Amino acid sequence: MKEKIDQIRAEIEGFSGSSEEFKQKYSGKKGIVQIMFDDFRNMPREEKAAFGKVLNELKNLAMEKQQALQDAAPVKVKGNQPEDLSLPGNPHFKGSRHPVSLTLNRMLEIFGRLGFAIAEGPDIEDDWHNFGALNIAESHPARDMQDTFYISMDPAMVLRTHTSNVQSRVMETSKPPIRILAPGRCYRNEAVSSRSHVFFHQVEGLYVDENVSFPDLKQVLFYFAQQMFGEGTKIKLRPSYFPFTEISAEVDVSCNICHGKGCNVCKYSGWVEILGCGMVDPAVLENCGIDPKKYSGYAFGMGVERIAMMNYGIPDLRILSQNDVRFLEQFEMIQP
Repeated sequence: MKEKIDQIRAEIEGFSGSSEEFKQKYSGKKGIVQIMFDDFRNMPREEKAAFGKVLNELKNLAMEKQQALQDAAPVKVKGNQPEDLSLPGNPHFKGSRHPVSLTLNRMLEIFGRLGFAIAEGPDIEDDWHNFGALNIAESHPARDMQDTFYISMDPAMVLRTHTSNVQSRVMETSKPPIRILAPGRCYRNEAVSSRSHVFFHQVEGLYVDENVSFPDLKQVLFYFAQQMFGEGTKIKLRPSYFPFTEISAEVDVSCNICHGKGCNVCKYSGWVEILGCGMVDPAVLENCGIDPKKYSGYAFGMGVERIAMMNYGIPDLRILSQNDVRFLEQFEMIQP
C-alpha cells in the first residue's frame, strides 16, 4: 500500500497535462485518490492508523496540484483563443444631468440673484389652495374634468394643475414682504403631443410688498430673459387674462434659434411665448389674509420644458420623458 501511495505521489508531482485531465485521473470523484480512500475503508483497523495520515497528505497534494494547473491555464473567451490581458477594459460611461434639471437649476440660480427664496408645496392639493384662493370660480373652465385630475370629489382633492398652490399657502402663513419661487411638477389631463404632456414642470414667482408695480415685474422678466437666452434677447408683453392676476400679460422672447428671422420653433413669427404674468388680483390677496389696500404684488409662471426645448433645440416635448440614453448622454459634458 505504501509503495502504491509513493508511486501516485510521484505521478501527481510530475503531471503536466490540463487541469481537467488531472481531475478526471486523480482528484475527481472517480479518480485514483478517491479509489484509494474507498479501499482504505475496507482495511483492517490496525492498518488504518498507519495509512490514514499518508492518504490525507496525498489528497491535499492532489488538490494543490489541481489548483496550480487551473491558475496556470490561459483564460479563454471564444473557441481556443486566449484573452489578451493587455487590451483596455470596457469603458464606464458617466451619468449626466437631465436637460430639465439643468434648465431648472439655471432658472433658480438667476432668480436667486434677485432675492427670490424657494418654496415648495404638495402635489396632491385641496380645491381651495389649487383653485378657490386663486380666484378661480367654480364655473371656470380650468375646473373641468377634462383639464384636471380629480382624486376625490368629497372633499375635492386634485393633482395640482400649477404650482400656484404654493403661492396661496405661503401668503396664508407669511407676512409681506414675500418674494418666493415655487418650482415643481404639475399635472393636467391633456392630449400628449410634441408640445404638451399630462405632466410638466413649472417655476412660479411671487413678490408681495408695499408699492410693487408692473414696471418692477417687467424689469425682472427682462433681466431673466437676457440671462437665460443671451444679452441680445428682447421681450414682448401681450395683454391676456388670468383669474388670479389683474392686469395680466403673456410674455414672448425673441427666438434664439433663428434670431427673429422665423423658424418652425417660433412658427415663423420670430417670437416664442415662455410665460404668463400679471399683478396679483386684490381678491387673491384678500383670500389669503393680506390687506390689498396696503400691499400689492406681481406673479409669473413658466414651463421648464419649453425653455429647455429652446435652449437645447429639442423639437419634441415627449423626448424629455422617454429616458433614451442616446439622447441623455448628449448632456454629459454640460455642467449643472
